[in-house]
Amino acid sequence: MTIRVLHVASELYPLLKTGGLADVTGALPAALVEQGADARLLLPGFGPVVEGLEDLRPVARLERTFGAPDATLELGRLPGGGLPVYLIRADAFYARGGNPYLDAQQVPYGDNAQRFALLGWAAAQLALRIDPDWSPQVVHAHDWHAGLAPAYLRAAARERGLAPGADVARSVFTIHNLAYQGVFPAHQFASLGLPADFFDMSGVEFYGQLSFLKAGLYYADRITTVSPTYAREIQTLAHGGGLEGLLRARAHDLTGILNGVDHAVWNPATDTSIAARYTPTRLTGKLRCKTALQARFQVAQKHDALLFGVVSRLTEQKGLDLLLAVVPEIVSRGGQLVVLGTGDATLEQGFSRVAHAHPESVAIELGFDETLAHAIVAGADVVAVPSRFEPCGLTQLYALAYGALPLVHCVGGLADTVVDASLENLADDLATGFVFERFEPRGMTAAIRRAFALHARHRDWRATQQRAMRSNFGWAASAQQYMALYRELA
Repeated sequence: MTIRVLHVASELYPLLKTGGLADVTGALPAALVEQGADARLLLPGFGPVVEGLEDLRPVARLERTFGAPDATLELGRLPGGGLPVYLIRADAFYARGGNPYLDAQQVPYGDNAQRFALLGWAAAQLALRIDPDWSPQVVHAHDWHAGLAPAYLRAAARERGLAPGADVARSVFTIHNLAYQGVFPAHQFASLGLPADFFDMSGVEFYGQLSFLKAGLYYADRITTVSPTYAREIQTLAHGGGLEGLLRARAHDLTGILNGVDHAVWNPATDTSIAARYTPTRLTGKLRCKTALQARFQVAQKHDALLFGVVSRLTEQKGLDLLLAVVPEIVSRGGQLVVLGTGDATLEQGFSRVAHAHPESVAIELGFDETLAHAIVAGADVVAVPSRFEPCGLTQLYALAYGALPLVHCVGGLADTVVDASLENLADDLATGFVFERFEPRGMTAAIRRAFALHARHRDWRATQQRAMRSNFGWAASAQQYMALYRELA
């Protein structure tokens, strides 16, 4: 049986990306199609999405607009005859320049609740056959932006007198990062068009406010998150963000499924955006990538210097304050560090000061550039991902594929994907990177020292690089797990 599944999200690579969510929505539906699913996507009609789709045509006028003058549902395709994508054309909501969530002062838009309620409501309308030619059996909502989709489905089922579990379509809600919860003032609930009793502790109410994320967690038929370890962590007080009780209560509905790597985009053997292509058996191209990266960041051209790379939001969640504290360890041992990212002003200034003090060893570029991100992962010897918490992490997966050994904190998906280069793991041919347990300078410094020690043993380093590159974190295995989940529901 072919499963019809609608993915509902706010971003999609390569059209619009602010983080890893876009990489997932850009790769997972295509992987599901290869497994036999009939997958489509629904997105807000942000400018880059409207401009990037082909063959757009109107499907239906949306009767509820949540305050926008008008809203229509359109259907197009990704370029080159790719996946079908529905978009919501509501220019008053979505045709805004810059960041899709924040205004020019980096403040969330005051109507974000209405903008993303429209996304969830439109998903439910598709399940209710607003498009006479196609309707989903499963609505798969991603992160808080789509969190109201399961609530609208539940409300529609109740309106039709259907029992819970007999919804028009079944729903899956995926937590990509529990730290972002879509919390709004309680008075905005009235604008959402949900039944009054949905604003309840057993519903969307969250400490006197309204939470889109909680709506997804409470009303979805099944919940997934993006790694097995993170699925366990979010049921604890330390990582649950105030929702650990609900998550523990729904533990039997919660599954951790690792994200994957889109090898059509991230593959050093075919990547045209890097200085030279290479494979596990022919690694000479990686050294050329390293030389090109040192030139790009204007650090010393030393082929034997251990080069650390960072591609990240510069935030404390990503552990960049810890990395900043241990930069002297890298520099004193003759290593180098290149950083690409933007975020907290104090971290931007901190890395800029270190780069100014050690121009031959440390460099930073503020901002984000997809091509430069590929160049860093291809040219670095080590990619640092020292996150305080990390639901899955994609950077370490890209680093593994490119033979840039990840240096990670042992949390979430980082713990699930990187094996520490301890003596035992090296002896058993298991090591793929460097893992530290305690989030403190001492723990990270010890991992850095292991990296320098392994780098000095050239044969062991090369063997570990090759093992990392042969790690299989493609989307096929993850897509199989999602398909099994959909079949249970549908």
